Amino acid sequence: MVVSAVGKDMNEIVIPKQITNWINGEQRSAQSAEWLPKFSPATGEEIYQLARSAAEDVDNAVNVAMKAQLAWADTPAVQRGLVLHEIVKGLQNHREEMAQVVASETGKALKEARGETEGAIQQGLFMAGEGQRLYGRTTTSGVANKYAMTVRQPVGVAGLIIAANTPIANVAWKVFPALVCGNAVVLKAAEDTPATAWLFGAIAKEAGLPDGVLNIVQGSGLEAGAPLVEHEEVGVVSFTGSTRVGREIAVKVGQRLGRVSLELGGKNPLVVCDDADLENAARWVCLSAFSNAGQRCAAGSRIIIFDAVYNKFRDMLVEHAAALKVGPGDEHDLGPVINERQINCMLAALEEAKSKNARVLIGGERLTGDDYHGGYYMAPTLVEAVAPDDAMSTTELFGPITTLYRVKDFNEALELANNSPYGLTACIHTQNFNRAMEFSYRVQAGATVVNGGTYGSEPHMPFGGFKHSGNGTREPGTEALDVYSELKDIYLLVDPAQV
Repeated sequence: MVVSAVGKDMNEIVIPKQITNWINGEQRSAQSAEWLPKFSPATGEEIYQLARSAAEDVDNAVNVAMKAQLAWADTPAVQRGLVLHEIVKGLQNHREEMAQVVASETGKALKEARGETEGAIQQGLFMAGEGQRLYGRTTTSGVANKYAMTVRQPVGVAGLIIAANTPIANVAWKVFPALVCGNAVVLKAAEDTPATAWLFGAIAKEAGLPDGVLNIVQGSGLEAGAPLVEHEEVGVVSFTGSTRVGREIAVKVGQRLGRVSLELGGKNPLVVCDDADLENAARWVCLSAFSNAGQRCAAGSRIIIFDAVYNKFRDMLVEHAAALKVGPGDEHDLGPVINERQINCMLAALEEAKSKNARVLIGGERLTGDDYHGGYYMAPTLVEAVAPDDAMSTTELFGPITTLYRVKDFNEALELANNSPYGLTACIHTQNFNRAMEFSYRVQAGATVVNGGTYGSEPHMPFGGFKHSGNGTREPGTEALDVYSELKDIYLLVDPAQV
């Protein structure tokens, strides 16, 4: 089955009801000829079907990518960057369509989807420019008449597996640096956001990216993601998702000595000191914990509050949470979670926590009724009296749930902040410069924020975490180039007698 990607006015890209793979610049159904349903998080209704791809589809995509990669690698980096600029122009031209698709698939408000799309555009612009700056080094040698330099060269085929919470941002984070380094790509689209990846593939095709350089495979993680991870010809695997799956990927890729980049989960602390601007802190706690329905690896999920202001700040948070509006529109503060399974996992986690004497201050239930149209809506939830080693404190829930902890002072706050298997982001609210700097230096996290939220990465900055939040790699920023390229040493020996 092949569906035209171009609308009647030749400027519109029409999203098909059956989302196919993109392989060698063509839309292709899975060889199984089977389809998986995609349900709207806002209504629970089926909105698309996606190709149920399996190992044979992945193998086909990888073989195509291997052939296309040779010519793409031979294309000068500057020229590759210019092609990426054309893709960015296409993304700009179709920004509203992309935002609409992102909003439809994730359930987030259109304004949020527009913001995410703009972030993807900025990421593309930054990384396209790296085609003019794909720097190596020229350096000295300890040997006379010998010159030393390094150059970057592509790894080969990059297998990219993205998350559904920020689908177009995640595509941009991985695809643009992989391509500018001269790799060909096989992208495994998130099962919950197939149309976002499909639309990006259509835009890349429209922009003139050579066929086979970007291939997009739909399907489930088990049936399509695992074969990509295990494929011997995939030189680098980049994965964003859960720590559990990241561990499995690390083992499988490690067994074949492939390269792997993992951006995983978080249980991110936000510390509120006794000298904090409490109103500002409450606003940022709610943004960190509840925006995007809490579906951020960088969500503020552990709120650590000094005893001197605990009761006052807790009551402020309850008041702020009660004022939040839940729904899919721009007038709402948070939308649904991505699927039925996710909301059921959160409800089960809350029941387990309550069995251990945790107290739900507000929320804690699924929102139903006519206002919620059968979607996957969870009330913004604040929980207290959770022990630091309980499952709710140590497990990423990926939804609008956050826990409150009482501490006596800075040292206890820092100790609790670091008492986690994760180390992705952290935040402190204080007016004390010394506290802010000491916390920023000593907290075990890949990113630290003072008097803001736990999220907010930028295209030119590296992002990644400590401990179980990743494996030490960083995307995006120029550091992403280290993920998708090999460094080669070149030595030149000169014979002065031949001058």
